[in-house]
Order: sequence, then structure tokens, then C-alpha cells
Amino acid sequence: MSGWEIFWDTVPYVTLAIVIVGTWWRYRYDKFGWTTRSSQLYESRLLRIGSPLFHFGILVVFIGHIIGLMIPASWTDRVMSEHFYHLQAVILGAIAGVATLVGVALLIYRRRTRGPVFMATTLNDKVMYLALVAAMVAGFACTLLGATPDGAAYDYRETVSPWFRSIWILQPRGDLMVQAPLQFHIHAGIAMVLFCLWPFTRLVHAFSAPIGYLFRPYIVYRSRDVAAGGELVGSRPHRRGW
Repeated sequence: MSGWEIFWDTVPYVTLAIVIVGTWWRYRYDKFGWTTRSSQLYESRLLRIGSPLFHFGILVVFIGHIIGLMIPASWTDRVMSEHFYHLQAVILGAIAGVATLVGVALLIYRRRTRGPVFMATTLNDKVMYLALVAAMVAGFACTLLGATPDGAAYDYRETVSPWFRSIWILQPRGDLMVQAPLQFHIHAGIAMVLFCLWPFTRLVHAFSAPIGYLFRPYIVYRSRDVAAGGELVGSRPHRRGW
């Protein structure tokens, strides 16, 4: 077994341990710091453009990674041809990648050029942005170099995807990852660095996404002009609702 095989067999578990323990530590000892530290109060025009581009783009990228890494090629071959799979991967991946890169570029530009926002930016934020952009650029390179509309380029589902799935069943196959091209090594390595930083940066707020908001019951609002007994307060007449 070569040194690189040992690396791809062990480092993912080190990364998982850091993410799990780091997240627990952050929640246990830094609940008040578990926040995005929003700077919307300082500047909102660029934020209204850059933030949706980044968040919606990264959501599509995340879904694409789940499909590409977790679903075996034999499953997708039952519902679509290999040509169509590569075609949609290139088109959707390119659109999502460009949207994410443009969004994060606007957010970084905003932080660098708006004085109050720049003053609120910590060294922690700068390191996080550096790792995040590096991971996205490397991933974008994998999308462009790892799949083409004619399906002639390298198919990562033969090596990278089985290696990724082998980690979760505790039977790591680092030998498969060794066979992948260099751009996939770089992307996976930077991604693991980013995940190691994740619990200790503002990115931790992703673990507190308000999913429950979509399923909560309706909130009933009542006018303050109507007292508890139904009597009118003030001169404004009471208007019936629905």
C-alpha cells in the first residue's frame, strides 16, 4: 500500500472527527457565537445581489455532489443515458458554478470596499473565504475538465464516487482515489481543509438552517386596536377579516 493510498484512507476520518467534535465544542461553549455575524446593517445593496447568487448556486452544487458521489452509476444508467448524464452535469454544473463564483466574488468585493463591513471582517473570515473560493475554483475545474457533452472525458464515477461511498461504510478504498486525475485530488484535499475549518467559522450557521420554518403552522396576527373583550380602542372602526 502506497503513502497516497494511506492518505486517502485515513485523512477523511480525521476530517470527520474534527467536524463532529468541533461542531459539538462550538455548540457547547460558543452558542452566542453560533451566528453569521450579519453585516446587512452596514451595507445591503450588494448583499441583496451577492447572497442569493451564492446561496442558491451552492445549493445546486451541493445537490449535484450528492447525485454524483452517493448514487452509483448503475442506478442513473437505468433512468438516463451516460451522454445525457454528462450533458446535464456540464450545463447545470457550469451555471451553478458561475452563479456561486459571481456571488462570492461580490461578497468579497463588498467586504473589501465597504469600510464598516471590512472593519467587521476577522482573520477567521479571511481564511474561510480563501478556502471556500479555492474549493469552488478546483471544483469548477473538475466540472469543465472531468465531463464533456460527448462523454469522452474522465468519468469520476468509476473512482472518486466509489472511494467516497467506501468511507461511509468503513471500508475505505484509497487505491481508487489514487487513480483519479490531479484536479480531483486537489479539489478533495481543499474540500477536506474547508470542512476542518467549518465548525470554527461563520459557516457553522448552515447546520442551523431554518428548515422548520417551511412546515410551521400559520401565525395569527390580531390588531392591537381591539381589546381582549372585543371592545374598540380609539376611534378607528373595527374591520372584519377573512
